[in-house]
Amino acid sequence: MKLTELFKRNQFSLSFEVFPPKTSDKYDSVKYATEEIAKLRPAFMSVTYGAGGGTSRYTLDIAKDIKENYGVNSLAHLTCVSSTRETVLSRIEDMKKAGIENVMALRGDIPKEMEGADRASWAYRHATELIADIKASGADFCIGGACYPEVHPESENQREDIKHLKEKVDAGCEFLTTQMFFDNNLLYNFLYKIREAGILVPVVAGVMPITNANQVDRAIKLSGSFMPQRFKSLVDKFGSDPAAMKQAGIAYATDQIIDLYANGINNVHVYSMNKPDVAAKIQANLSDILGKND
Repeated sequence: MKLTELFKRNQFSLSFEVFPPKTSDKYDSVKYATEEIAKLRPAFMSVTYGAGGGTSRYTLDIAKDIKENYGVNSLAHLTCVSSTRETVLSRIEDMKKAGIENVMALRGDIPKEMEGADRASWAYRHATELIADIKASGADFCIGGACYPEVHPESENQREDIKHLKEKVDAGCEFLTTQMFFDNNLLYNFLYKIREAGILVPVVAGVMPITNANQVDRAIKLSGSFMPQRFKSLVDKFGSDPAAMKQAGIAYATDQIIDLYANGINNVHVYSMNKPDVAAKIQANLSDILGKND
C-alpha cells in the first residue's frame, strides 16, 4: 500500500523505524529485531539506508521481508549525498524489482571525507534533486521526505528552510516525516508556518524514545533538538539508573504521542532503534487509543 492511502484514512497510526546492519555478521540479529517489531503490526516500518549505499542491499532485503512475510507496509530509505546519478538510477531499479512502493528520499549525512569539499561537483546537493530524478525515472513510488521543526542545521533561518521544503514538495514529495523533537509546541508552530507557506502534504511526527542517558548527547548532535526542562529533569533524576531511565523515557515518549493525537496529529513515527521491547511497550501504552488490544 502507498502510504498516502494510509494517511487518507484519517485514523491514528503508529509506525516504527529500523536500521540495517553495517556488516554481514550482524544481519541475523538485526533481522530478528526488525521481525519482532513487524509482529506488532504497525501502520508501516521504515528501513534506513547507509551512507554511500553501503547497506542498500540489506535495506531492500529487510523492507521486502517486512512486507512479504509479515504484511506490514514498508518504507525504504534512499540517500544520495555521495552517489552518482547512475548509482541512484540503479538503486531505483533494484527497489522496483523488490516490489517497494514507498521511498524516503534523503540527501543523507555528509561523510567525513566530503566535509569542506566543493559541493558544485556533487551529483546531488539536496534531496530535491533526488526526488526529481525518482519522478523522472518513471518509477511509481510514493515519495516521502524529511523536515525539521527546529530548522535544518544548514539553513540560515526557518524562513529559508521552509522555502527549500516547499521546493522539495513541488518536486514530487508526497508526505513529510519530521526529525525528532521533544517539545510538541515546536511541531505545532512549525505546522502552522508550513501550511501558511502552501505546504499541504501529510506530515508524520517523528518521536525518539530516549531510554538511556547516553542517547541525549547523540540526539542533540544529530538534530540540534531543544531539550525542555521537563525532559532534562527526567534525565537528571533517572539517568544513572538504566531500568528507571528506560521506563521514564518510554513514558515521556508515550505522553508526547498522546498529546500529538489529542491535538490533531494522526500519524506518529517512532525512531525505535531496533528495540522490539521499546516498540512493544509504547504500542501497549496506546493500545486502546490505537484499537490494538489483541
